[in-house]
Amino acid sequence: MVKLTIVGRVSDGLPLAQGLRYVNQENGYLSFYQKQAQIILQEISRGALTASKMTIRIDHHCFNYLIENGVVFIVLCDSSYPRKLAFHYLQDLQKEFEKFDKTLTDKITRPYSFVKFDGIIANIRRQYIDTRTQANLSKLNANRRQDIDVVTKDMSNILGRSPETVERLPATPPSASSIWGSPRLEVIALKWTPIMIIVVASMVLLWGSLVLTDYFIISSW
Repeated sequence: MVKLTIVGRVSDGLPLAQGLRYVNQENGYLSFYQKQAQIILQEISRGALTASKMTIRIDHHCFNYLIENGVVFIVLCDSSYPRKLAFHYLQDLQKEFEKFDKTLTDKITRPYSFVKFDGIIANIRRQYIDTRTQANLSKLNANRRQDIDVVTKDMSNILGRSPETVERLPATPPSASSIWGSPRLEVIALKWTPIMIIVVASMVLLWGSLVLTDYFIISSW
């Protein structure tokens, strides 16, 4: 599953765009992986990662990145997701990005402000959700004997180069099973909290009216 995508500028490490993040019970700690992707982007920008293609293992996931014409395309996938398909996805993003005027993207100064590309990321991502489609199977079967020449590293090795990033980020992501961090719980709370407030307020008013009624009845005697 393609879970997180970031497009960034190599020259200054600025993240330009990101697709809509995959939302499920794990979404509570996708922000952790987003920070990790930003670290990868910064490491590329400062020249610590020189390979044009790389797979970086982290927990039960992996980052794959592709650098073309001063732009880096990073995707977070499940470790079981076919790497060959992940790089096809990145290549499709790169081809679409090349259609934009470079002078326009060079002028971007705020992180994730290239919102025009967010929708493109979402559209291309949908094509790669199901690895069993005919199109994706064809990509996987093409040149089966030709191995992808991609360097593979562990995220812990990359973090080891930058002690300040190790101090800033936890060693492992927070548990995704925590109900209090669940986005579903947040949705339920947002939906039912106003209703509960109205119900409680109605009960208080009803109780108050009953007390006042009893008071007037007793006073009349």
